[in-house]
Amino acid sequence: MALSIGIVGLPNVGKSTLFNALTKAQNAQAANYPFCTIEPNKATVAVPDARVDALSAKARPQKTIYASVDFIDIAGLVRGASKGEGLGNQFLANIRECAAIVEVVRCFEDENIAHVDGDVNPLRDIETIETELLLADLQSVEKRLEKLQKMAKGSKDAKNAAAIMQDLLAHLNEGKAARAFPLPDNEAFLTSWRELGLLTAKPVIYCANVDEAALAHGNAHVEEVRALAGQRRAGFACICAKLEEELQGLSDEEQAEMLTSYGITESGLARIIHTGYATLGLCSYFTAGPDEVRAWTIRQGWKAPQAAGVIHTDFERGFIRAEVISFEEYMKHENEAACRADGVLRVEGKDYVVRDGDVMHFLFNV
Repeated sequence: MALSIGIVGLPNVGKSTLFNALTKAQNAQAANYPFCTIEPNKATVAVPDARVDALSAKARPQKTIYASVDFIDIAGLVRGASKGEGLGNQFLANIRECAAIVEVVRCFEDENIAHVDGDVNPLRDIETIETELLLADLQSVEKRLEKLQKMAKGSKDAKNAAAIMQDLLAHLNEGKAARAFPLPDNEAFLTSWRELGLLTAKPVIYCANVDEAALAHGNAHVEEVRALAGQRRAGFACICAKLEEELQGLSDEEQAEMLTSYGITESGLARIIHTGYATLGLCSYFTAGPDEVRAWTIRQGWKAPQAAGVIHTDFERGFIRAEVISFEEYMKHENEAACRADGVLRVEGKDYVVRDGDVMHFLFNV
């Protein structure tokens, strides 16, 4: 399962610069005027993971495959986007399938870069973004409610679902995000809920874009955004999009040296991805051998058969057992045979809850 993250923000906040840097793809133009990005940009990038590097160095496989993240960058939002202002809400549809949304806000002063609202105020920018997302959700729910009400004339399930959808509409009209709506045990409604892909139901990561001077210790704007994220139990990351773009093309050693010079140890890419994993409750397990070392993304709490199903549905359907070595034990021993001989290779059944960093082999029969 690939993690999909939508990047939203007002014009000129560094959103497309961040996208360029994160994806190492210079196909999202960054320019000092609104609506520079006129088509949605999507790119798939590898998840940086030192454990994959270590496993690969040890196993010396023919291929090394990292977990991946899809980043989707859309045109800058402005007030009225949900009603067609600026480039309208056509772009919001492109992030409905995303698992999470990164809201990029500008937390630096620069008189040479115009702000669409005249001055730097990240909390106001967040309110603008989230109002537009909420208004777009209201439109979606209103349309679905009309459909369910028509179906309700001949279906009790549709009638019950329509009543719940009416409650959801009232909830949104109060200015509350869809993620705060208590989901009922009603399959007809839940089917509509999943199909709608409501924007305000998605987990949020607030991303404070700063200049180089504020990267290590932040500034007053950053602290405001960090506090808001804490209040809302949302993810938070502080990055310098300009620096991230400068890092591209440098060797790993040069990147590490540059990051250290700014008092940080990991790139904005790593911070956003790690925050995304934590926000969504994801983790990774690994497969390792002479042919391939690979990271697989799963949800925390998944049992061994579910984890096996990420590789292939047959693995889950015909699951027999899993052979498991912790990453730490795998790295301590010379090879897998040594792990087995030393008793640190465990055989686990279908009720085993996979742990982050497990190195696994699955036995199955179909």
